[in-house]
Amino acid sequence: MSHNLACYRCGASLTALSLPLSRRDQCPDCNADLHVCKMCIYFDAAVPRQCREDGAEDVTDKERSNFCDWFKPSERAFDPARKSEADAARDALAALFGETNDD
Repeated sequence: MSHNLACYRCGASLTALSLPLSRRDQCPDCNADLHVCKMCIYFDAAVPRQCREDGAEDVTDKERSNFCDWFKPSERAFDPARKSEADAARDALAALFGETNDD
């Protein structure tokens, strides 16, 4: 089954991975867990519990692998603006401590 999934954290293509994603699958570029709330079609930061599926159990850490039976990976999980904000914050923190972040 073909898909156009990208890592929610770094945007790397996940087309080499087969569906359904395993609870143990990780991004080949940044090693982020992929069976996570932020990678799911039901994730929505604007709603209570950040999940649009009423039957799903509450998951505290939205970036940690979980056992949610409602999980369905979203092809729109990656948000370039969120990544830019995270990169800027990381660079500011590194500059504060006199380090450079040369990826």
